[in-house]
Amino acid sequence: MARATHIENYLVTVRKGQWFGWSDSKNKVYANLIVHDDGAKPSESACTNGLKAMQDAWDLENKEYKSNRQAEYPTIAEQLDLLYKDMVADKGDKSGAWFAAVKAVKDKYPKE
Repeated sequence: MARATHIENYLVTVRKGQWFGWSDSKNKVYANLIVHDDGAKPSESACTNGLKAMQDAWDLENKEYKSNRQAEYPTIAEQLDLLYKDMVADKGDKSGAWFAAVKAVKDKYPKE
């Protein structure tokens, strides 16, 4: 899912169905927001704050170190194999291959 960039991204989370629209579909600004159901029109500040909260959550979830780590971690199948081999070799601690593989990625891409 891409980062939210418009209040419309927030509005679709407020209520189900097609409850809102725009008086000018080429100019989707708060002033052109119209409500099609009997519900209340959210305030402009609720829309901008809601959008900001979505952006902040996306930014937190998609921090660069997380993306880099996900790309370099061994697959789950490979990690399970490493864990199994570590357990058989009685290396279920920091001396095992699984720990070394995961630690190498975490060290390469530390949390900020």
